[in-house]
Amino acid sequence: MFEKYVIVRDTLRNVVEGGRTTGYEVGVRMPYYRGLGLSMVEDVNVTVDGLRAAPERTTFTVHGNSYPLTELGEVVDDRWELGEVATVRVAHPGGLAPGVHDVEVSQRLRISYMPVPGGGRARAEVELSA
Repeated sequence: MFEKYVIVRDTLRNVVEGGRTTGYEVGVRMPYYRGLGLSMVEDVNVTVDGLRAAPERTTFTVHGNSYPLTELGEVVDDRWELGEVATVRVAHPGGLAPGVHDVEVSQRLRISYMPVPGGGRARAEVELSA
């Protein structure tokens, strides 16, 4: 039901730090009607043009707080609320080429009564913003 809202339009962009393009990021929402503690977000997979981002090269940011994706299971004092846009940043030297990219996001959320196995998935053709 909420899958079409997972990938936030116009948020795919390259990350430039110190004059160098160090990666890319995209805004995502969770496909669940309640907020969750971050320790219950087991995984957020980002695949761009068929290349899956390595979890150890991925950072998850929500309301200004950033966490390595591999450490979300330890975050017991922060939440991701309904409708809140989180930013998933991937370290990818050189970033993405300009143009349209095939972006897929899948989330694994720990909810005992979630009707969608594995959380939610979304796929869209998304143009890289400047």
